[in-house]
Amino acid sequence: MAIGRKGSRRIVVDGTTYRWRLRRRPTYDQALCDRPCTYAVHHADSPGTTLVVTTNQPHASNWLGAPSAAVLPSDVSAAITLALARGWHPTRPGPSFHLDQSDGFLHLQPRA
Repeated sequence: MAIGRKGSRRIVVDGTTYRWRLRRRPTYDQALCDRPCTYAVHHADSPGTTLVVTTNQPHASNWLGAPSAAVLPSDVSAAITLALARGWHPTRPGPSFHLDQSDGFLHLQPRA
């Protein structure tokens, strides 16, 4: 599945161009801080397998007002480098490659 140009950002890692996208609105579970924020990455010129990165932060637009950190291009670059080292082949077709970086994510309980 390719990521559309609209709403995605371009990033170059080791001379290769990728596109990445973070959902503007959180999923229901992300809004309740039950699941961490995720974003997707694919090769810009010949998209194949999509990289799905799970962070250890709540989505910035969560409904509980939990503090979160922005996903920075340096975070995306580091995730791409790590995924490539772990066997992600961005130009080959296939199922999504999941990179779980959610260690330390705390599920928040809604306030009564």
